[in-house]
Amino acid sequence: MKTKTIKKIAIYTTSTVALLVVVLAVHIWWVYHPRISPYTKVMARIDISQPISQTDANKISTWLYHQKGVDHVLVNPDSRIAVFTFFPAQVSGNDIVKRFKVQLPYPARRFMPSQNQLASSCPVAGSSFYYKVYKFIDNIL
Repeated sequence: MKTKTIKKIAIYTTSTVALLVVVLAVHIWWVYHPRISPYTKVMARIDISQPISQTDANKISTWLYHQKGVDHVLVNPDSRIAVFTFFPAQVSGNDIVKRFKVQLPYPARRFMPSQNQLASSCPVAGSSFYYKVYKFIDNIL
């Protein structure tokens, strides 16, 4: 009789702990799961391969401002770099760059940081305990 009661308690305790671990894992995944908010802004950079004048920079800036979802544009003719912010819920940065290459006569490419640059960009994200737990759960799911 005593063994039966101990087995029941052990089964209920194990089941409860397992359920709580699953709920915690789902909660952590839900909180850290990337969602695109309509208010989220993303920054992108286009590197232009040829020298450009201030007139060219103004044309590029005007063209970028006319793209759907683009919020703010900066074009530096000296460094031949165009930086713009956009709403990823409305448009993809890659799509903007593809249209840029097709519609404008400037050879260009989108700048994408390397893995080393990304790893060194935010000191908290990679070392955060909760981020590591999220990545572990995300890899499982």
